[in-house]
Amino acid sequence: MKKKYRNYMPFRFVANILLILSETALVIFLVALVTIQNRYFLIAEAVTQLVVAVVIITGNDNPDYKVPWLFFVLLVPIIGFMFYFMFYSRKLSPSQRRRLRLLHSQSAVLTDSPDAERLAAESPSANSQATLLKNLSDAHVYTDTAVNYFPLGDLMLPAMLADMQTAERFIFLEYFIIQEGEAWNSVLEILRQKAAAGVDVRVIYDDIGCMRTLPGDYFKTLRDMGIKCITFARLRAQANNKFNNRSHRKITVIDGRVGYTGGINLADEYINKRVRFGHWKDVGVRLEGGAVNELTRLFLADYNMNVSVQEDAAVFFRTEVRPTLQGYVVPFGDGPKPVYDRTVSKIAIINLLGQAKQRVFMMTPYLIIDSELTQAIENAALRGVDVRLITPHVPDKKIVFTMTRSYYARLMEAGVSIYEYTPGFVHAKMYVADGDTAIVGTVNLDYRSLVHHFENAVWMYCVPAIEDMEKDFLETQEKSVLVDEEMTRQSLPGKFVRTIVKLFAPLL
Repeated sequence: MKKKYRNYMPFRFVANILLILSETALVIFLVALVTIQNRYFLIAEAVTQLVVAVVIITGNDNPDYKVPWLFFVLLVPIIGFMFYFMFYSRKLSPSQRRRLRLLHSQSAVLTDSPDAERLAAESPSANSQATLLKNLSDAHVYTDTAVNYFPLGDLMLPAMLADMQTAERFIFLEYFIIQEGEAWNSVLEILRQKAAAGVDVRVIYDDIGCMRTLPGDYFKTLRDMGIKCITFARLRAQANNKFNNRSHRKITVIDGRVGYTGGINLADEYINKRVRFGHWKDVGVRLEGGAVNELTRLFLADYNMNVSVQEDAAVFFRTEVRPTLQGYVVPFGDGPKPVYDRTVSKIAIINLLGQAKQRVFMMTPYLIIDSELTQAIENAALRGVDVRLITPHVPDKKIVFTMTRSYYARLMEAGVSIYEYTPGFVHAKMYVADGDTAIVGTVNLDYRSLVHHFENAVWMYCVPAIEDMEKDFLETQEKSVLVDEEMTRQSLPGKFVRTIVKLFAPLL
């Protein structure tokens, strides 16, 4: 019999969304009403509109992000600048800032200066990339971490389950999507057993990410099993930008010794037990060694940001000296302002492209990028670098698929080779340069990942697993069709829709 998967839309979500819309409409209505009845307020409204426009223009945000906001603020009276005040930027409370500073002070690891010095001597180019990530995200360089690469979620899940069975102290899981089914149920059974045995088991799932895959109070079900569970950025009836910044991270940490990350969520489609968009192509990595500390730190940061009672996080970090292995590993986090001052992942990918000498292979499910990233990809190809990109041939979202294809022609003109994976949907987020440098994680080439979401990834240099990544890319390319000019053509209505969506893409 075909397994049925339940799609939820819990009343809590419907009620909160309606309340947010009502609150927003009420505020705009009141401001409009006062403006109509008081001509002086009309002047104040015009001045406010102008001031907001100036603030947007002179701000430090990416120009591609400014344009739709300027368009909205200047062309839609009252509503435009009211939306700006409510939704433009995310703000952290003083208590949240204190929690982040406390966690950072507790998560100090052994100095990585000897490893950094060795990397600088071995490859100044790679060292500059590692230094960039250290400065952008407070990450560290590790030379004691073994990396295993999984070309499919079908292969990663069994390894993760086996590692979870060995847990003695704690298991931490953070995922954007969890859905009841074979994948999650196999994980949950181990979590339940370990929690009953006294292991500290914690789960974070994104509230909106799981809006249609889990009951609204599923965290209570897990808590009844002895699992410490929280929902990331729980949706509340508050008209602000917080709901826009989701946790797109995928992290598993076992005893601080072993960690997993990549594009694979805990749902059956990610292991090809459920077919929705053809064969699901995803990738992930297993880390064993000191670099797992960085995944632990990211998990605890998100956990502590969503609970009221703080604890000593230092006990979860491992500081013992391990033997040096081949290669360098830098796990890093990314997220919206003001948690992260800069767009870490975008800068890292641009840097990877800028320093590539021979080839860059990339896999991404979406391609909705700003002018800076577009130019970085073009410039690499124009320098003679063999730039190849694999995207899905079977879309999961038709509008996003149309947007993705809208970037093809420009990149192809610069010499980029673009392939679409014909068996189904590519959900992998993988970037490999010159066969010796790679980034693998949760980061898509779209505004959601690069601007709005909390993400994580792993930068690697001269790690043996990179050879497996490049081999997997070439094998995936063999199953893909090379995009030609005919595939980039669109009808007039299609071009119109693409133009409108492209204008507001940074806000979507």
